[in-house]
Amino acid sequence: MKKVMALFLSSLLLMSLAACGDGNTTTSNTEEESSSTVEEESNSDEDETVVENTDNNDDKALIEDVIDDETEAQDTEAEGIETEEDESIESDTEETETSFEELVVVDNDECAITITGIDADNIWGYTLTALLENKSSDKTYMFSVDDASINGVKCDPYFASEVTAGKKSNEEISFYNSDTLEENGITVFTDIELTFSVYDNDDWTADDVANVTVHVYPYGEENATTFERENLDTDIVLVDNEYVTVIVTGCEYDDVWGYAVNLYLVNKTDSKVMYSVDNASVNGYMVDPYYADTVAAGTCAFSSMYWYSEDLEDNGITEVDEIEFELNIYDNDDWAVDNYVSETITLNP
Repeated sequence: MKKVMALFLSSLLLMSLAACGDGNTTTSNTEEESSSTVEEESNSDEDETVVENTDNNDDKALIEDVIDDETEAQDTEAEGIETEEDESIESDTEETETSFEELVVVDNDECAITITGIDADNIWGYTLTALLENKSSDKTYMFSVDDASINGVKCDPYFASEVTAGKKSNEEISFYNSDTLEENGITVFTDIELTFSVYDNDDWTADDVANVTVHVYPYGEENATTFERENLDTDIVLVDNEYVTVIVTGCEYDDVWGYAVNLYLVNKTDSKVMYSVDNASVNGYMVDPYYADTVAAGTCAFSSMYWYSEDLEDNGITEVDEIEFELNIYDNDDWAVDNYVSETITLNP
């Protein structure tokens, strides 16, 4: 519509200029008849010219306004297109950054495991999709994840799946229990470490047909990060030697489990480590939390010891004043090695 208006006003300007041209011709003919008349006509023409120029200026102003409006609209439209293109570029960049190619974890005569994709928004939590294959002719294999960590922090998906002889299975490995990670600021999974174990489901004494650790880097290995916890003034350091670190991060009552002692565990060795508690007492009464936890080599974990409310109530304990226990930490795969830690701990929450 603005373009039509511009064309109309341009035509009006041309007609005005043509009329001005005719007036000038008449004035020229009048000059040949009489000098006095020429003078009068000349003055009249000057007045007329001023009027015509004023009209032309108004027309030009209107046309310029229309053109400016049209140009502004075009610029705005162009800016809109540019913004959409920028958003598209950013979207494409994000997709590129999180792209994932299939990763073959193991492929031998007995079995195969392939990580086929990532579903970060799965209803069950951050999920890896996997293809499992049993190549044997007469055995049922159990495919499991023995250990897993996110950015160096333990986070087990508790995954296990049976596949019968000669069959394949598409499965999901979901980290539905990652709330602790989020509470500690781990919201982007840059390094997912998984230890797979495949074995005969009917003969646990047989050797594994596969046992392998693999890293999945959703954003590329160059962008992988490792979690580092900052020490707090409220921390209680129980152990910190060349092998392990154990820190009490807090004590609290839990509505579901009872009384909890929250721990931060660090494994500095190249082997899986077991953290266990024996001969525990609360306010001088023997109350066992039945606590034990493992941490894979070179990783850390957030863990908790729980004393069930019923056990505390049975001993008349309504307020926890003192906790005592034996802390034993050792190589989970080689019991012949001396314990990394074996000492009695006393806590006064």
